[in-house]
Amino acid sequence: MDSRRAEAFSDGVFAVAITLLIFNLLPIGIGPRLSYLELRGAWPQYAAYVVSFLTIGIMWMNHHTLFGHVRLIDRPLLVLNLLLLMGVVAIPFPTALVADHLTGRGGSVAAVIYGVVMIVISIFYNAIWEYLVRHAEALGSRATRQALRDAVPGFGSGPGLAARIPRWSLGLAGYAAGVLIAAFWLPGVALAVYGALGVYYLFNHLPDPVAVARAAARDPDDPDLLRDQLSPR
Repeated sequence: MDSRRAEAFSDGVFAVAITLLIFNLLPIGIGPRLSYLELRGAWPQYAAYVVSFLTIGIMWMNHHTLFGHVRLIDRPLLVLNLLLLMGVVAIPFPTALVADHLTGRGGSVAAVIYGVVMIVISIFYNAIWEYLVRHAEALGSRATRQALRDAVPGFGSGPGLAARIPRWSLGLAGYAAGVLIAAFWLPGVALAVYGALGVYYLFNHLPDPVAVARAAARDPDDPDLLRDQLSPR
């Protein structure tokens, strides 16, 4: 299957998920009298909306980057993508829980569920990237498997284990930390962690497909060239 068909379907799912978020705000102010005090008291709904909107939007951007590395999609990749989208379209549910219960007795449970959904999504993002790298040539990638691996900066340099762990996988650990914070400390802090991770992925995204292909074409055996071409300016 052409990767553009999978992207078009995925775009529709992202659009539905991000649109559903606004329904959590619609009940605010319904009644005979509207006051600034009532609007101000709805800050958990605003916070949950902003965090989830930015998270889904940034996920959509990174999803395009993922599939921009290949021209074809096989059945296993379709399955992984469906599982990813299952998590994305579920985001409005924990968002509604957080909006309604963040400052109440159920705030901890709501924030934990939110984090668990994000962990599931992160797992499938990592799985899709790993599958794309392992099957780069078969999926019509413009870069080789090694070029794709070399293009992603790790947590260290050299041949060590830290260098082989991509920095963007930090989100999985971050969401797990958010779940622990929500369960044993403050759900509001956990929500702030989830929002901070969205900002992290806004500025620390996967390598651009065109840049990877160009750098690999210049010298496919030089990983330092790839990292230099793709490093933030």
